[in-house]
Amino acid sequence: MIELLKDLPGNVIGAVARGRITKADYDNVLIPGIEAAMGRHEKVRFYYELGADFSGVDVGAAWEDFIVGTKYWSRWERVAVVTDIPLITIAVNAWRFVMPAPLRVFATDQVDEARAWILAD
Repeated sequence: MIELLKDLPGNVIGAVARGRITKADYDNVLIPGIEAAMGRHEKVRFYYELGADFSGVDVGAAWEDFIVGTKYWSRWERVAVVTDIPLITIAVNAWRFVMPAPLRVFATDQVDEARAWILAD
């Protein structure tokens, strides 16, 4: 399940993933949220938190993640990923070298720091 966070400015998309993430989660929740923000702002920031009970991503969701990330490639202003999962940390850090926007990974005990960073001027 993906839940969009409501307490962020309009140019910041915030999402928390819990349990197993499916393509339907992307199609019904995350992508509409991203597209709405992209429709209102030239540059958008993305905060993505993988909750303690996150248990994985199905293949369809992984593909959607890649598609949405590249579709708006030049419009991401800043991306923060919060996770303690080593494989996701490695994958996100690998993208950091090709991503045109600042991209940082934060541990789950750094949620406050991650949110402050995504909101900072």
